[in-house]
Amino acid sequence: MRVIIIGAGKVGYKLAEKLSEENHQVLIIEQQEERRKILQENLDVLVSGGNGASPRVLADAGVTKTDLLVAVTDQDEVNMLACMVAKRAGVARTVARVRSPEYVQGDQALFREWMGIDLLINPEMVTAMEILQILKTPAALDVEEFSEGKVRLLEVKLRTESPFANITLKNLNLPPDILVIGILRQEKMIIPKGHDILMPNDHVFFIGEHDAIIRFEDHFSNKRSKVERVMIVGAGRVGRHLAVLLEKSGISVKIIDNNPDRCDTTVCLLDQGIVLHGDGTDIDLLKQEGVGEADAVVCLTNDDKLNLLVALLAKRLGAKKTFVRVGRNEYASIMQQVGVDIVLSPQILTAGVILRFIRQGDLVSLMLFEGAKAEAMELVVAEGAKIIGKPLFKCNFPAEALIGTVVRNGKAMIANGNTVIQAGDHAVVFTLPGKADEIARFFQGQGS
Repeated sequence: MRVIIIGAGKVGYKLAEKLSEENHQVLIIEQQEERRKILQENLDVLVSGGNGASPRVLADAGVTKTDLLVAVTDQDEVNMLACMVAKRAGVARTVARVRSPEYVQGDQALFREWMGIDLLINPEMVTAMEILQILKTPAALDVEEFSEGKVRLLEVKLRTESPFANITLKNLNLPPDILVIGILRQEKMIIPKGHDILMPNDHVFFIGEHDAIIRFEDHFSNKRSKVERVMIVGAGRVGRHLAVLLEKSGISVKIIDNNPDRCDTTVCLLDQGIVLHGDGTDIDLLKQEGVGEADAVVCLTNDDKLNLLVALLAKRLGAKKTFVRVGRNEYASIMQQVGVDIVLSPQILTAGVILRFIRQGDLVSLMLFEGAKAEAMELVVAEGAKIIGKPLFKCNFPAEALIGTVVRNGKAMIANGNTVIQAGDHAVVFTLPGKADEIARFFQGQGS
């Protein structure tokens, strides 16, 4: 597939990296020379300069021969105009990052039709929704659902005292409808085999039938408790979106920001939430506002170092769980090592949503984990697929991937070497990066 990406910021870079790994032909249009140089030095992609919304620039880039255009610059208007031009030039699918509420409120379907945009994505809303999902699962570092909620994937950190620590997987006493599908150890993602041992501090990915995973979560929480109080530091777009979502979910919200204009904007969005104009690093303010009684403190400023500092202060003062938004993904592992519970990158989350859209077809869903060190895909098995009709251990499936669950006739079951796949099944696959195309071929019909 031939793809044009407009904008080489963090989202554009990550998206180009993933598509290049999958052998797509990628051309990036970026105005800033410094960013173009970084792309040329690090990625196997074509790079062009200029304004990505210019018809001339797009024509020079071969827009009429392009299958997909993704516009992810920092300017909504540039992204929307680029999609309009691309549609007029015959591009089949377009994606635009649009942040401003004035563009996305109301009838989104009609707006997308007018603008020639197939997927309209708001990174801040994507991030807020992800945080809300994790907050609803107190024991989790991450939680995702597949096959319309029938399958649930849970990421947890294994503590030293865990009954699962220092045990070989083949000797692990798990419920029959739950499987270990991935292990992250010291920044290395492992597709597990029976001889692998779960170690303290591993991030372990469990997958299984939805209700079974819900019950299983209690193994990783000293006391299962509903999240009732959340403190947010940073009333930017993510903070405002999250505050509204939390209030609608019946969760008490308190938000702190040092910008009076952002505070005023946030007050107008909330019915009962408290908005405070102040410094999130002020220990006296944090104590006074009850940070120690918060079920979670979510640090969402645009300053990675400030977010880390506030999270550590909150943890020291008694906050049960801390979330940090990170702009530079290379900081994520360091933050987790020093005590931050959850680190989220809006850029990685956004790239995952766009990749899921790009891979439409037999692919139903796609999620990226731990800075795109692994991904989980839900695929539909087509008639005539080469994986049909024989046990999985005879299918020569890639060693860098593992089929975790199969959903058949609305019922989820754990896959093993003796499982025989049928046409119409939904399979959830956990894989290392760069294997998506190879894996997809197992599930496609003959001649696809």
